[in-house]
Amino acid sequence: MNNELTFEPLTSAVDSRIDEMSALASAIIKDYYDPLLGAEQNDYMIEMFQSPTAIRSQLSHGYRYRFIRKDGMNIGFLAMIPHEDAMYLSKLYLHKDSRGKGYGRTILAYIKEQALSEGFHAIELNVNKENETKYIYEKLGFQQIRAEKNDIGGGFYMDDYVYRLEF
Repeated sequence: MNNELTFEPLTSAVDSRIDEMSALASAIIKDYYDPLLGAEQNDYMIEMFQSPTAIRSQLSHGYRYRFIRKDGMNIGFLAMIPHEDAMYLSKLYLHKDSRGKGYGRTILAYIKEQALSEGFHAIELNVNKENETKYIYEKLGFQQIRAEKNDIGGGFYMDDYVYRLEF
C-alpha cells in the first residue's frame, strides 16, 4: 500500500462524487463540531455549506474541492478558492482516526503548491475561536491577522479568527 497522501479533485460533472463529498464532509463535521457549536447550529451550517446543492454551487463559483486519500480510502477533504491576494482555504477536515498523524505538513505543502501555481504567495483561512486546531495552524507558521463575527442567518454566527501564511 502507498503511504503517501493523494488529493483527488472533485468536479461538478459527476453527481455521485458530489454526493460522496457531501456525505464525507457531513460525517466529519458532525462528529467534530457538534460538541463545539451544538447540533442545531452545526446541522444548519452543514446544510448551508456541505449539502450536495451547496457543494455544486461552490464548484460553479470556483471552489476547488479535493478528497484527501490514503491507501485508497478517503480520510478527509479540503476546499480552496483564489481570493484577492491569497489562496483561501475554506475547508480542511480529517476523519477522527486520521488526526494527529502528522499529515498537516503534507497537506499544507499541497495547498502551497496549488497557490504558487496560480501566482499566490499566501494562504488565508478562518478558524472558529474555540477550535483547538488554531494551535496547529500557528505551529505551521500561520499568523492571526484579525477576528471576525459573521451572521450566517438562522440566528447563528461564525465567530472566527482569520489566519494567514506568507511564503
